[in-house]
Amino acid sequence: MKIQEIGDHAPASDGRERRWMIAAVSLAVALVLPYLDMLFGLNLGLKLIPIGIFIILALGLNVVVGFAGLLDLGYAAFFAIGAYTAAFLTSPSSVLLQALGAKPIDFWPAMLLSTLVAALFGVVLGAPTLRLRGDYLAIVTLGFGEIVPLVIRNTPQWTRGVQGMNPIGTPSLGVYKFGFDFQAWYYLIIAVIIVSVVLTARLRDSRIGRAWAAIREDEVAAASMGVNPVSTKLFAFAMGASFSGFAGSIWAGYLQFIDPGQFDFSISVFVIVMIILGGMGNIYGVIAGGIILGGFDRILSGSVTDVLRGVGNLVGLEALQQADVSRARSLILGLALVILMLVRPEGLFPSARRRAELHAAEESAEEADQQRSTLYETQR
Repeated sequence: MKIQEIGDHAPASDGRERRWMIAAVSLAVALVLPYLDMLFGLNLGLKLIPIGIFIILALGLNVVVGFAGLLDLGYAAFFAIGAYTAAFLTSPSSVLLQALGAKPIDFWPAMLLSTLVAALFGVVLGAPTLRLRGDYLAIVTLGFGEIVPLVIRNTPQWTRGVQGMNPIGTPSLGVYKFGFDFQAWYYLIIAVIIVSVVLTARLRDSRIGRAWAAIREDEVAAASMGVNPVSTKLFAFAMGASFSGFAGSIWAGYLQFIDPGQFDFSISVFVIVMIILGGMGNIYGVIAGGIILGGFDRILSGSVTDVLRGVGNLVGLEALQQADVSRARSLILGLALVILMLVRPEGLFPSARRRAELHAAEESAEEADQQRSTLYETQR
């Protein structure tokens, strides 16, 4: 009996050790990447910050979409709420601070307040809408995602409208101020990603994480077993929104300028594609999807454009000479999604549970074929 138990648990233990090793190697590479960038002259510095921000966004949305199974198409709205909250609290030009007669506060408490405000708006959106399911919930969140930038754009007396807000407060550690120091921002984002991974992993393995999984798989069955669907989904919405607000405050502090054009619908789509590509519900898969898509969008698209234009100059083809891969971003994302759904619908690095859910029908069909074959052989 003991031998059998050890044999049953050995593969799981080996898989856990392998994941820890991959995570450790990935973290080591991430920590030395800025120095490798300077050593080899890769010029990746300013391109890595947005990729890290989008990974934080993807980890937050994975709680909503991957863990709880709720399709949120308005995730960029919470990103905007977090960014503008940080701007309102830290910018010397903030109309809110001027009206209250207060001075700008430090970046760190502003970042925490941005997280709380975004979570509050997640509750405000979720409370009346989470009784909806499927496409209806997606439509409501899409509407919220469109409303927030419109409100920002049409209230210039508070948000300065399309002119945007600047400057915005930056973090500091003692006497050292981040300013536009790439390495300081980079390591801050790496620290936030590590905290996000630990937090989401703990949530996934907790009682609330099991409740999310139950609701995702069968909400009616989960409710019949005592799970409160509304409060459970509401907590998922609030957690996802808080991650987005957290990322928004860092984004605002890093850019020192925000306007409503930075938070359009394409942000939500881009983050969702990251999750689908990497594998919904798998934390490390989501990070991998973020690196792949973010790397293509921020790094490879420019290199591919240069190659296409070089080929166009060689062959004298005007269409290639004027090629710009970044303009075809939506087309590329759409094609990637279609191909992925046909070839590997569970994503590149799916969680074991997600893989089992999507391939349950195929496995049942295979088992039925095997049973029929066995019965046929027996009758012969």
